[in-house]
Amino acid sequence: MSDLLQVAKLAGVSRATAARAFSSPDLVREETRNKIFAASEQLGFRPNHIARQLRTQSTRMIGVLLPSLQNPIFAAQLQAMENLAQLHGYSLLVATSNYQPLREAAIVENMLRQRVDGLVLTVADADHSAVLLDLQREAIPLVLVHNSPQRLGLPAVRVDNRLAVMQATGVLLKLGHRHIGMIAGPMLQSDRARQRYQGYCDAMSKAGLTPADVVEMPDHIHSDLNTLLPLLHGPRAFTALLCTNDLLALSVMGELMRTGYQIPRQISVIGFDGIEMGRMQFPSLSSVVQPLEEMGRLAIAHLLAQIAGETPPPGCLAHQFRYGESIAPPATQTL
Repeated sequence: MSDLLQVAKLAGVSRATAARAFSSPDLVREETRNKIFAASEQLGFRPNHIARQLRTQSTRMIGVLLPSLQNPIFAAQLQAMENLAQLHGYSLLVATSNYQPLREAAIVENMLRQRVDGLVLTVADADHSAVLLDLQREAIPLVLVHNSPQRLGLPAVRVDNRLAVMQATGVLLKLGHRHIGMIAGPMLQSDRARQRYQGYCDAMSKAGLTPADVVEMPDHIHSDLNTLLPLLHGPRAFTALLCTNDLLALSVMGELMRTGYQIPRQISVIGFDGIEMGRMQFPSLSSVVQPLEEMGRLAIAHLLAQIAGETPPPGCLAHQFRYGESIAPPATQTL
């Protein structure tokens, strides 16, 4: 069986450099690191991670909790997180909660039992999360992604959800829309959805208009036609809809177009997240774009800084608005 010394000799480096390539790959030049890994693969060598864990009291694992992998935003974020974590010699332990607080608690407990070195979490509701309250008493590095807690002093990587939707509502107001609705999944399951609804309310109130009650769908990515249709008739029928995520917006558009509605001539639709799928649809989806890959990288950088006892980088990132073919002035509006 091959050992580390044989790998070092084949790669033409010292044993210490070979060991460092496996334990802290970011500290070894890429060219040298590739030689060492190639030699390791050729010889069939596997580093003894368990022994290293016992010596260093570090598993080199990061626990990652996501609400779901059905939504592409979490997949894009996860890919960026994994790339940076691997570069620094860490692996990810990933689990999904389906927005269920009890499942969040069970997942985090399991990750702590596996002695992860830190946690990257997206929870349903940060300010009312029992698991986050418990974690504040634990000496473990932690960073939230997407959540923006108002009461808990926890580090978070996110965009300003409230400001982003306030600005998106402003886009519709400038087009001449006055009857604008907001569509969301179960509001109690998502603090981001509530913050986005507040942004909508801010913009409507600033324009001297009365915000409508949020239109709540049974889940976060599927719309219900029977809930939608009554809102599109009568003197206060919506001429534009804001959706709390892109998949929900695409579902809304699909349901309406199958029923015969023309988008955007009869009704405008805006999503939130900026997934590539929205750009590829026809009509293409207008959306608030989150820098998902940057959020993933920053989350890992934030966590690694905590692990190293350093000051983490700032966590609030800029959003953008992507104009698509799904919005236009209301049919009765003359500009």
